[in-house]
Amino acid sequence: MRAYRKSLWLLLPGIALAGCAFPGGMAYEYRAAAPAPIHSGQEIATQAAHHTEDYAHIADNPFLAAASNPLSTFSIDVDTASYSNVRRFLRDGRLPPPDAVRIEELVNYFSYDYPQPEGETPFSVVSEVGACPWDPAHRLLHIGLQGRRIEAQAAPPRNLVLLLDVSGSMGTPRKLPLLKSAMRLLVEQLREEDHVAIVVYAGASGLVLPPTSGADRAAILAALDRLQAGGSTNGGAGIQLAYAVAAESLQPGGINRVILATDGDFNVGTTSHGALVRLIEQKRESGVFLTVLGLGTGNYKDSTAELLADKGNGNYAYIDSIDEARKVLVEQAGATLQTIAQDVKIQIEFNPARVEAYRLLGYENRLLRAEDFHDDRKDAGEIGAGHSVTALYEIVPAGEARDLARVDPLRYQQPRELSREASSDELGSIKLRYKAPGASSSQLISGTLIDRKAGLAAASDNFRFSAAVAAFGMLLRRSPHKGNASYPLVQELSAGSLGPDQGGYRQEFTKLVARAVELSRG
Repeated sequence: MRAYRKSLWLLLPGIALAGCAFPGGMAYEYRAAAPAPIHSGQEIATQAAHHTEDYAHIADNPFLAAASNPLSTFSIDVDTASYSNVRRFLRDGRLPPPDAVRIEELVNYFSYDYPQPEGETPFSVVSEVGACPWDPAHRLLHIGLQGRRIEAQAAPPRNLVLLLDVSGSMGTPRKLPLLKSAMRLLVEQLREEDHVAIVVYAGASGLVLPPTSGADRAAILAALDRLQAGGSTNGGAGIQLAYAVAAESLQPGGINRVILATDGDFNVGTTSHGALVRLIEQKRESGVFLTVLGLGTGNYKDSTAELLADKGNGNYAYIDSIDEARKVLVEQAGATLQTIAQDVKIQIEFNPARVEAYRLLGYENRLLRAEDFHDDRKDAGEIGAGHSVTALYEIVPAGEARDLARVDPLRYQQPRELSREASSDELGSIKLRYKAPGASSSQLISGTLIDRKAGLAAASDNFRFSAAVAAFGMLLRRSPHKGNASYPLVQELSAGSLGPDQGGYRQEFTKLVARAVELSRG
């Protein structure tokens, strides 16, 4: 590790650190205001009633005619923040805002019984077609990817920079205190060859802990314990500093990652989404990836947190409890921290002789143009070690009436003739592109999709449970495409497809559905 070029003084409540140098030749001073008071339950309730939480608008994907729109292309998404955020709303006694519900993140919160990959390919691909539970005349296509699992002790050395928001808005019990407890769980997993640094930001940014071996756990925990909240939120400056620290201690062939923990409320310095995106896109070229952990209520800025994780080659989780922190940072540490495939894109070509129309459930902000599939410069999603990814399509079989958007016949072109393959039993074909970590060119996986005409009773637990979660999401979103979906249907589907349910997450889902039923009646 290269020596830092300038000394840095950090002034924190009760601590002054000297001799901690800072990369880039810039001197920073961090001053934390007096800690924010711990709010009572009544104050939190009042805050919730007047919240300024921010969610990007989502317009549900429409049905598209397979004859005129045969290709569906999108980037994979392994984020899970929407599910735990929805859980927070339900536990607090409120239905979530529709735009807080991203169906793909609800579905991908859960693990599925997909096979481990064989050979050199970093993930396996499976598909299943069955009856659509909310519209018997339709079919449901289930696609599953399973990333290769890697034992924690076999993981390469980690170079982690914890970028922690300690602004005044983080002073409530669900924010900084929960964050510090979550980071302690992560620290407990570190090995001697791992290194962690801590950068904090409020009105200014500071290096609280220079890169320190995981063997020096006491020093890392002591630095965490001293953090207090106060001041405004200059997230842009914190990001700049965190990436600079990560670059100074870059581990070639290792895990290099900034872990940003925040309520997303950037209110000074670089605050616009456009400027933040350009900053993150520039920094990801260094080989340092980004994980975003969202926390808190009232002023939570989900739209900012999701955007930064998406553009930073990373993932996004929402920490609503210490149990969720344990899931993300301990149980799924490999998936959270270690990337095994970059820029993963999926393209489905539907056979118009078998498919009248189709609709992708979720992934609205991950859609790509058809030509993006072959463009290796186009950014897409990353898969971590052990990650599973699930995508669902609702399909209208050929010949089924459907009110679809139409265009006038073309003056200068004739509709394409069907190929010989269109007369086969293929529902469509699937292609995936991915890059090995650090590679500049992608590799291709391809296959065909077959509908065996199986009914819902013959479907796998994977199929029925993912359909239950998707239906739940459509109900919470008040989707115009929910068909005959209902809470009793969700309860029936999920109760019959719990499977082994390691960790009890599927059982917990059934309780959340029951809670949503109660709230919907109110």
